[in-house]
Amino acid sequence: MRDGISIAKLGIPSVALVTEDFWPQGDFVAESLGMPDAPRLKLPHPVAGTGDANLERVASEIVGEVVERLAA
Repeated sequence: MRDGISIAKLGIPSVALVTEDFWPQGDFVAESLGMPDAPRLKLPHPVAGTGDANLERVASEIVGEVVERLAA
């Protein structure tokens, strides 16, 4: 979340990828850094350690939205 906000504040399009378990923490970080509407996408939890097939599935589900938000 912090990296995405830092990049966005530089004027570079960014989208933070945050799993659902950490979404409330993302709210707190975004608010505390003065960017409550920081662009981010919610991913299922967990993603890490769930195997290549699951990583590919999650990536294929979100890639369109990531590109769309980066282009906005």
